[in-house]
Amino acid sequence: MTRTNAREIVAQLVYEMQFREDSAHDVARAHMEPDYFGTLRDEADVYQEKPDAKQAAYIESTLCGIEEKREELEGYIRKYAIGWDFKRISRTARAIMLLAMYECLYVHDVPTSAAISEAVELTRKYEDEDVVSFVNGILGAFAREVAPA
Repeated sequence: MTRTNAREIVAQLVYEMQFREDSAHDVARAHMEPDYFGTLRDEADVYQEKPDAKQAAYIESTLCGIEEKREELEGYIRKYAIGWDFKRISRTARAIMLLAMYECLYVHDVPTSAAISEAVELTRKYEDEDVVSFVNGILGAFAREVAPA
């Protein structure tokens, strides 16, 4: 499994956590269980290959980190989404931006430009071009001010 696929899984889990009370640790562990992971193959291409130990660790640590830093990260979205009510931003876009911002700030082996590029491409997979431009603009402003490459 590639890091790109692992990122997509994290984004999906961040999205899912917006509807659940479970901890990030519990959600990550449950999704990595072989019996459960196998049932996801029919839902999305990203689940065709089970993560190796390194990618599973990335998924869990990133998901838990986003949970821990959620208030800070959402603050950045609010700051750079000028003129937008946070609740009007799609949950998918929010999940992807949380992931990208977390990677920029806290995952030291991921360059800021890579985190943003991957986030834009992932947004393109799930949202229309207006949302892609919106996400790119917010992440660009965030990167220039908070996480310069």
